[in-house]
Amino acid sequence: MKKFLFDCGTRDATASLGLLVLRIGTGLLMLFGHGLGKLQNFADKKNDFPVPDFFPLKYMSNPISLMATIGAEVGCSVLIIFGLLTRPAAFIFGFTMVVAAFNIHGSGPWFMSGGPGSKEPALLFLIPAIAILLSGAGNYSGDALLYQERRRRF
Repeated sequence: MKKFLFDCGTRDATASLGLLVLRIGTGLLMLFGHGLGKLQNFADKKNDFPVPDFFPLKYMSNPISLMATIGAEVGCSVLIIFGLLTRPAAFIFGFTMVVAAFNIHGSGPWFMSGGPGSKEPALLFLIPAIAILLSGAGNYSGDALLYQERRRRF
């Protein structure tokens, strides 16, 4: 279980530096561009926030849906930035982007040039989430500090 949660993936210096930049950039953009705004305006948004329309998520209330989204956009973003529990955090983050793109904005246009409510921003966050999920956090991460394997991978 420890390997699943904390395996940092590659320990190659160049690849790890690239993953560090990807993690920090993606995490900060989501945190400051989307997550903190929802957190600060929780009282205003809690009754009108959309609920996904598929089982079992359709049984959530509007405030619970907003709290789950804040958990993914704030909590998982912070974990991704620091490289802690990176793969599980990237999975939850990516799942939230899939729900946003194909359920919440499902009837919207694919690209932002088609108008408001497009799928493009969620898909642009989904791509690095998949890359981080598949590759791990890299050597410059909290996961690498917590899970130091005896045999180094390259």
